[in-house]
Parts: sequence; C-alpha cells; structure tokens
Amino acid sequence: MRITLQFHPDWPVGDRRVLEAMADDGAYLSQFATGTSNGGLTAHPGGDRWRWESRLFDGRYDAADARERPVYGAVDLGSAYGGAPRFGSAHVRLRPEVSERATFCFPDSVFEPDQVVGPERLADLVARCASAELDDLDRYVEAHVHGGVRFARDAEAVVLDPCFRAGPVHQAAERLGCPVEWHPGFRVATADLDAAYRGPGPLALARALGAELSPAVVGDAARAGGHDRQTLKRVWHLLARFGRRAP
Repeated sequence: MRITLQFHPDWPVGDRRVLEAMADDGAYLSQFATGTSNGGLTAHPGGDRWRWESRLFDGRYDAADARERPVYGAVDLGSAYGGAPRFGSAHVRLRPEVSERATFCFPDSVFEPDQVVGPERLADLVARCASAELDDLDRYVEAHVHGGVRFARDAEAVVLDPCFRAGPVHQAAERLGCPVEWHPGFRVATADLDAAYRGPGPLALARALGAELSPAVVGDAARAGGHDRQTLKRVWHLLARFGRRAP
C-alpha cells in the first residue's frame, strides 16, 4: 500500500504558504523542523509529541536533528482525498517503495497505541481500522516515514483541491518535481452545518467566513490571522467531514 502525507497547502508558515515552503525546501519536513502542525503543537523536547516518539521508536530520535525525524502520514485506503483528510485538503502520494522504510500504528499515536509495526503487519492494522466504529475523520492508519521525503525522489504526485488551479498554490506545486493531480474538491454551504459536530464556536466562525466554505476560504482566514488557531482547525474539520464531492 502507498502512504499519503496530508497538509494545508495555503496556510501560513512564516511569510510563505506551506506549499511554497515545501517547494523551496524540496522536502517534506516534520513539525519538529517546521514548527507547524495540523494537529497539536507539542513537537519540542519534553512535549507530548517528543515523548510519544521516544516511546514509539525506543529513543531512536531523542538526540536527532529535527530534519532527521520521521514524517507522519496515513495509509492510502483508496480515497481520492488521501489517507487522512482530517489533516489537510492536499496530499502527497508517495511511491510504493517508500512504504518499505515506514512504520505504522492504529489508532493515532496521540492515543499511545500499544504497538508500532512494519509493512509485514500493516494488513492487520488496516483490518482493525475497517472494523472499528469511528467518525470518518478518525478512520485512518497512521504511517511514519523514516529516512526523509524528497519530492523528486519519493513522490508519485501531489494532489490538490481544484480551487487552487492557476494560483500561487498551483505554481508552487509545479516546482516540486513530481506530477500535479486534482481531487474532486471540498465544498459545503455553511447554512447546512450543525453545531453538534464541532461545537458552536467553529460553526459561528464558519458562517462568518461566508455562505460557502472551500479550502481557499479557510486558508485565506488562516493567513489573515485574528482567528483562534484551534477554532479554525475545527472549521476545517466541518469542511473535511461534510464537504467531499462525489468523483
């Protein structure tokens, strides 16, 4: 099975968009190196992510340089939107041989799973994931890619939302050194959303952003600043959960 690496291509990292920074680096870096995350921001010595990695990988990365740490993705289970849309509208689909130097766990490492396995045990985790009672955004098998990810060497394609065609995100994607593909797109009318899913705060912000959400609308809000980052992340969850289009 292939691995996908999910991300928000137009969210800010310094004075650049995430995908612009990726194209400049030529590599997909861990949150220890970038200081950004679509989950928790605990990738520092003594933080939860540091502690989880120390336990999962038997201290292998405790003294490692930030750029040497594994990058996180999910197993490609056949969705056009990638293995874990919870973490972003775009994904990099890695070449199948990259899976040979990856490890895997289920559930997500935030829940401190009891085992991390290699590719030979991956089918067991996929079966467990398929049979579990989970929300759609939680249905993924976590992957850890060791040895770095260089786009020109390791990426089969970068897959973007159609809302980014012919703009700066598309231009940055063309510099990665791998093919650019498009999934069917995320769109949802904010009037159709229910506060029961992520609470009243994210719903109120979603409706304040406009009548319809797309990844570009949420990305514009992220770059503009002035919004609580966790609330904006949950706005993305509303779009990711309810805005997927049929192929």
